[in-house]
Amino acid sequence: MRVLGVDPGLTRCGLGVVDGSAGRARMIAVGVVRTPSDAEPGERLAYLETQLGEWLRRFSPDVVAVERVFADANVASVMTTAHATAIALLTAHKHGVPIVFHTPTEVKAAVTGSGRAEKAQVTTMVTKILRLDEPPRPADAADALALAICHAWRGSAAARVAAALTPGGMP
Repeated sequence: MRVLGVDPGLTRCGLGVVDGSAGRARMIAVGVVRTPSDAEPGERLAYLETQLGEWLRRFSPDVVAVERVFADANVASVMTTAHATAIALLTAHKHGVPIVFHTPTEVKAAVTGSGRAEKAQVTTMVTKILRLDEPPRPADAADALALAICHAWRGSAAARVAAALTPGGMP
């Protein structure tokens, strides 16, 4: 399964592509789309859509895994993250790629074993899981890879369970 992980953000949107299945993962690509904070919001969102579209065309993922937006005291930050999330959803939909959401706690638990892991622990484990020579930088890139790993591992397991429960599914 090929997964495009998206750590949504308007200033920095982390993107990571992983080929994986339960217990296995290999990095295909990682990057960050940056938009200037002094640009018009519509211009920034349009640029993000263009870049996401290019990643979808270039890497042909089976699914897009997006971090679920969670409430925070900083409403402005939550709103810009929600805007970037909406662009990821819209772009994936336009390309016919299914979208799944994972919470930050779920992603941390999948890659570190603890839903309360710190960002540095997530980056360390992503580096080890993917056998990278150096940690992905910035943290948005590591988070996108963690999302992709999480879905590759949990999504493939969930698909096997669903197939087993479906009449005519797995024996």
